[in-house]
Amino acid sequence: MAHGWEGAVLKLMRGKDFTFTVTHVERVTDRYHRLRVTDGGLLAQVPPHPTMWVRLWFEHGGRPHQRAFTLVDPDPEAGTFALEFALHQGAASAWARGAVPGDTIDATLQGTGFPRPDPAPDRLLLVGDPASLPAINSLLDAYPDTRATVWFEVPHPADEDLPLRVDPDRHDLRRVPRADGDAGLVARVEAELPELLGDDPTTAYAWIACDTATTRTLAAFLKKEAALPKRRLHALGYWRT
Repeated sequence: MAHGWEGAVLKLMRGKDFTFTVTHVERVTDRYHRLRVTDGGLLAQVPPHPTMWVRLWFEHGGRPHQRAFTLVDPDPEAGTFALEFALHQGAASAWARGAVPGDTIDATLQGTGFPRPDPAPDRLLLVGDPASLPAINSLLDAYPDTRATVWFEVPHPADEDLPLRVDPDRHDLRRVPRADGDAGLVARVEAELPELLGDDPTTAYAWIACDTATTRTLAAFLKKEAALPKRRLHALGYWRT
């Protein structure tokens, strides 16, 4: 599949193209699917890092359409990893619903990176939803001995069972049903997070990836109201309402 003008731009920005092949399909829930794939040589060229992501290419209305997905459990020796899909309407979800072993998908690697906070944090403060679940899990894996508080927005009752890799001894998981106003994710995080920062916010590291509006609101709150230094905060809107 030709990648159109977006693909041409990514080429100019030194994007690397690969083709993944589906080897296994797991329906974690009716709303969340995991596909194991071979990497087409990606991991031999670029070592994996936390929150590592690629752009997958889909056809939508006869045109190429790309969306970013986080690598799950990358295995450089085997040349494999998984991709997880929080299903809704759209070309990516339609492809994931119908995928079977042997199917292929084009991908471009460009723009991914993870500058590790220095010094290492004493506590992780993670805010996300099903779309950012793979990245949250990769951060928990990358800091196995670090305390973490996770606010996880739950859009649907089935999402209560999604596989967050939390350890009760070190991780505080706070599921938040999707809602507006005082019952929603923004209100919960703004009410609960400042106490966790303590007297020295620089010892923590906050990572936020929700819908764009929520992410912007919480990022502004952390910088202006909670006095978290910019270098100790990563905030990226994963999707738009």
